[in-house]
Amino acid sequence: MADYVGALDSGTTSTRFMVFDHHGEVVAIDQREHRQIFPKPGWVEHDPLEIRDRMFEVIEGALLKAGLSAADLAAVGITNQRETAVVWDRTTGRPLYNALVWQDTRTADIVAELGGEAGQDRFRSRTGLPLATYFSGPKLTWLLDHVEGLRSMAASGDAVFGTVDTWALWNLTGGANGGMHATDVTNASRTMLMDLDTLEWDDELLGAMRVPRSMLPEIRPSSGLFAEAVGPLEGVPVAGILGDQQAALFGQTCFEPGDAKNTYGTGCFMLLNTGTDRVPSDSGLLTTVAYQIGEQAPVYALEGSIAITGALVQWLRDNLGIIENSADVEALAGSVDDNGGVYFVPAFSGLFAPHWRSDARGVIAGLTRFATRAHVARAALEATAFQTREVLDAMFADSGVKLTTLKVDGGMVVNDLLMQFQADILDVPVVRPLVAETTALGAAYAAGLAVGFWDGISDLKSNWIIDKSWQPAMPMEQREGLLGAWRKAVERTLDWID
Repeated sequence: MADYVGALDSGTTSTRFMVFDHHGEVVAIDQREHRQIFPKPGWVEHDPLEIRDRMFEVIEGALLKAGLSAADLAAVGITNQRETAVVWDRTTGRPLYNALVWQDTRTADIVAELGGEAGQDRFRSRTGLPLATYFSGPKLTWLLDHVEGLRSMAASGDAVFGTVDTWALWNLTGGANGGMHATDVTNASRTMLMDLDTLEWDDELLGAMRVPRSMLPEIRPSSGLFAEAVGPLEGVPVAGILGDQQAALFGQTCFEPGDAKNTYGTGCFMLLNTGTDRVPSDSGLLTTVAYQIGEQAPVYALEGSIAITGALVQWLRDNLGIIENSADVEALAGSVDDNGGVYFVPAFSGLFAPHWRSDARGVIAGLTRFATRAHVARAALEATAFQTREVLDAMFADSGVKLTTLKVDGGMVVNDLLMQFQADILDVPVVRPLVAETTALGAAYAAGLAVGFWDGISDLKSNWIIDKSWQPAMPMEQREGLLGAWRKAVERTLDWID
């Protein structure tokens, strides 16, 4: 057996390839950003060909850095930004439009029409999801309605659809020359087109969104053999696929009901393992598939999805220019003792969990002449922690599970100021593992399990090691005061879009 497992992580702002050893430690990594395309307010797109090119570049780059070849990898896993929709020509491999990113809000009218008198919960009992612009099913409806010739190509079988994992798998395994058109249960569960109980595409949902079944990929378990790769990974089995947040749950070894993690990336995503029982939410959370290992029963999760967290730091950098590099935000925010009464609610794409308000837009509240760019930077970081607290409260309301510790991962967890404030505002310890990029690790774990590189989940649990923890130290009165002001700021964002 080869000594390593690879993971391709195609995220919202960048793509990377990572190589892990049997202990789950990083052997090599290569990462490259791709463009964020904003044709109109609320529209967010990616170039699928650019993403494809970045995939192959980072695979080659990581292997070169470590002095490895494809023969050194026992398997490769894929993880991805989940709800982003791609359509392409099955024969040529040519994308038929830019990818519509999960943050894109152009489907608001379609979502409202689908809800009708039943409202946003019309399909929740079947999909676990509220009707929202977030999900890829309505995005596919928009593409079919607006891309000239796409419906006729779909009817003839020439046009196909997939989320980014499907696009990656298809290209890794041959593309137009025999590439595999498939997805896994976690990504399929985020389309609004799959029944959570049967784990199959649902005819009623397809009919409501006017989506031809012929466009859709085959749905498979998260951990299992898909196909062999070609190109720089020639002969390596692709043996695992997980949407990025489910991959982080897997990488954090949250395998028991009640285990939870929070990933701090472009957005912020908290998942709570609910076991083989799918728990409906009355508090604005999503019921989703957490993972499926081979032919075992699927495991479900409750999820709180926050649209804008790390992306807000990028916005401070790129749109306002108040920091030169994203890493500079911690020093700037730490140069003041508190937020100076400033609250920043980044509802750039509306509010996601637990509010689900597409009419909301971003607000900076509490400004006075005292406020400086440092207070705005601190308010931007604190917004991530406040939004996470809202999700945690909703999880407790739905599940009755009171967290004793929050496992964290993602790019923002290197920010000590944010992590301490997160522990303070949650009033629970926050724990970071030694391998903070658990999204790629989870995809590697799923692939490695499928080929016997790891014997079972007990093998994976033994790899999990604490790197750092933060203990809550904020008085209750101060915490409640901050939360009360945050809730007032959130109210100011509502009903902005008529």
